[in-house]
Amino acid sequence: MSIYNKISAGFSLAAGEPVTSGIEDVIYIFNQDEISLTYDAANPLIITGLTAVSSAKVYKFEGTNNSFNAISKLTKTQAGPRYTEEIDFNIAGLSVAVKSQLRAMGYGRVQAVVINNYKSSDSAIELFGAVNGLMLTDAERNAADETIEGGYKLKLTNPDKLKEPYPPRAVHIAPQSGTATYASTLAALEALTV
Repeated sequence: MSIYNKISAGFSLAAGEPVTSGIEDVIYIFNQDEISLTYDAANPLIITGLTAVSSAKVYKFEGTNNSFNAISKLTKTQAGPRYTEEIDFNIAGLSVAVKSQLRAMGYGRVQAVVINNYKSSDSAIELFGAVNGLMLTDAERNAADETIEGGYKLKLTNPDKLKEPYPPRAVHIAPQSGTATYASTLAALEALTV
């Protein structure tokens, strides 16, 4: 049996740009079937474009004080490595509009873009749920929880038995002319945001 994927690089700790944990207190979420993804032809780990289908939008969720977290876990299967992806975040709200969004994320599939605190990488911005999407699997509200003022603690993760074939994809979108940068990728996301 031959191995069709082979390692091709080594890594070392960068003293000048040390790794920083966590993600920014913002995530971009959109319905899986409403934004078309374009992948780098040479590397399926890089998304080079996000295009709205019809008048679809990307929804921006903002938090504070490290209230968002993203996790990617490798799982070995008989078919090869698969990844479970999770995004935890809080919503400090209790309106009917919030409850409607929760219901929609529980039934439909979404994809989410996170911004890592560590910016010295081509994966500063990542997309979760690229193939199978994410669903709301946990939504807990404790009215007495003062940490989020009685709001909801949420978890988006892959649907049952549908893990991702790759780790979270790097989002690296070029401007109209020039090469892709952190700023051009963020501008492309913001252009699609409601």
